[in-house]
Amino acid sequence: MAKNKENYLDYIPLKSEKVDWRKRDDGLTQIIIYRDSLLDKIVRKLFFTPDKYVVDLDSLGSFVWHSIDGKKSVYEISKLVKAEFGEDAEPLYDRLIEYMIILKNNKFIKLT
Repeated sequence: MAKNKENYLDYIPLKSEKVDWRKRDDGLTQIIIYRDSLLDKIVRKLFFTPDKYVVDLDSLGSFVWHSIDGKKSVYEISKLVKAEFGEDAEPLYDRLIEYMIILKNNKFIKLT
């Protein structure tokens, strides 16, 4: 039986509308996730947890995040990453695909 293999390089990532982000003064990016569901509000009151949490991206992650525009495929983004970071991005495809999977699993992006 043949395995169904997905080619992640063909996907087009799209940022989630439920996630905010901002560029810090040092040029790196922070992804901001607000915890405003009813359950989150109850947990925040009981356990004094913050109303949002922030994910700080490194330079490669920030570059990829800003490259996601809903039009470029993962492959097209990989070419931009290679041009910007050169050998520092290697192993490029493995790292980029794993990063896209992490973003998708955390619901920061959708892959279409």
